[in-house]
Amino acid sequence: MLKKLILMLTMLTTPCVLLAEDFSQYRDELWYQKNAISNLTVEDNSLHFLVVGDWGRNGHFQQKAVASQMDNLMYWLDAEFILSTGDNFYPDGVASVQDPYFQSSFEQIYSYPHLFEPWYLVLGNHDYRGNVQAQIDYTQTSRRWNMPARYYKIEKQLEDSNDTLLLVFIDTSPFEAKYQTESKYINVRSQDGQKQLDWLSNTLEQSTAKWKIVIGHHPMYSSGKRYGKTGSVRAALEPILEKYEVNAYFAGHEHDLQHNQIADKNVHHFISGAGSAVRDVKPRSFTQFARATAGVTSVSINPEFMLVQMVSAQGDVIYHTRINASR
Repeated sequence: MLKKLILMLTMLTTPCVLLAEDFSQYRDELWYQKNAISNLTVEDNSLHFLVVGDWGRNGHFQQKAVASQMDNLMYWLDAEFILSTGDNFYPDGVASVQDPYFQSSFEQIYSYPHLFEPWYLVLGNHDYRGNVQAQIDYTQTSRRWNMPARYYKIEKQLEDSNDTLLLVFIDTSPFEAKYQTESKYINVRSQDGQKQLDWLSNTLEQSTAKWKIVIGHHPMYSSGKRYGKTGSVRAALEPILEKYEVNAYFAGHEHDLQHNQIADKNVHHFISGAGSAVRDVKPRSFTQFARATAGVTSVSINPEFMLVQMVSAQGDVIYHTRINASR
């Protein structure tokens, strides 16, 4: 009798619980005003976008909390698009365009009102454990998913200006030396690394953009787990980025938020790989900021400067830096 009573009570209360959960997702102007992000700087007449990486975990860890703050940031900044630094699906990428992970890790998690803007994505090493072409082909299925090739470029006009921002999206896995021998990364070996480097050089050399930003998965410098283990990627890419005066390089791979600036180097190195799980970091000689916290990075660009702000899953600006235009 007692068991039946408990079952009846459960059946009666469950719909109310579900209704409460559904209602908690409702957002209007009042919700955003009540959940304003602490210490966020909103620059007028700037182009705003977000950078997030290492997120595809079916809502586990802090993926949902980060998604919520991404929506909040998009509202307050009136941001126009989102960049992904890779590892879009853990642990082994996707199998096909119909893989349910596209729904459970992407569509259903980033379903808040202001996240239905263009996403521009690169491939991470975990994506290479699955069907890479499926992620490229999903571009034809989704209105917001943009990955037309393994590497590509886009150009954006700055607000109230004739100046432009060049965004170059690269595939860094071919430049990680150990992937050339590990069986789980056999798909990496189909990529012609030198062809991509030639394309990158030509793209940057021919650009007249005011700002040049390159986005890849693997960092060239890290204050985290892979400190001292980024040499092969750095050797391939850093000379090109320095030669053509790239302003910033955004990566993921490390599950944290970082800003690294190397003495006598021009490129600012940012890591935004804290889209779900996190792990420890340790300050190094080149570390400007490093924190093992889930979160996302926002970027605001105008002809005079670029403002980078890192926001935790709890909705606090935990770091910001302003980079002046070099020309």
